[in-house]
Amino acid sequence: MDVLEAICTRRSVRRYTDEPVTREEVLEIIQAGSWAPSGLNNQPWRFAVVRGAEMRRALAGLTKYRHIVEGAPVSIAVFCDRKAMYNDTKDHQSVGACLQNMLLAAHALGLGAVWLGEILKSADQVRELLELPREMELMAVVALGRPAEPRRPGDRKGLEELILREV
Repeated sequence: MDVLEAICTRRSVRRYTDEPVTREEVLEIIQAGSWAPSGLNNQPWRFAVVRGAEMRRALAGLTKYRHIVEGAPVSIAVFCDRKAMYNDTKDHQSVGACLQNMLLAAHALGLGAVWLGEILKSADQVRELLELPREMELMAVVALGRPAEPRRPGDRKGLEELILREV
């Protein structure tokens, strides 16, 4: 899949089939995330893969989007390692690029994914549930699976609405 096509056709997918996602697919998605740019190449992202039904239920209980996490065969919690950081803004932006790479990789593999940020209200509980140290700062959870519905077309504002100035 061409990268521009992937960018323009990727959609957030919130409903999944029961078909499993392979470990190889998950690793390929994480690998794509790890190739995001980061200041000083510090690569501050860290990942926790949640596959087990009991752990998925517990994770789901920490967000109002419970049905998405429970319905996804796999979720990937994405963290920023505070020990690896050197600038909050730059490092948080880098993790955002990592997340976008992961979503594009999932799309290219024919999978569906959604970036869940609402769960950040329960960041400490997620970290404790996954038994991770305090320096791991939750950035998002990516729910992942095979789409249960066909992809819908997207809608974006026109560039004339987005470009402030050309000088």
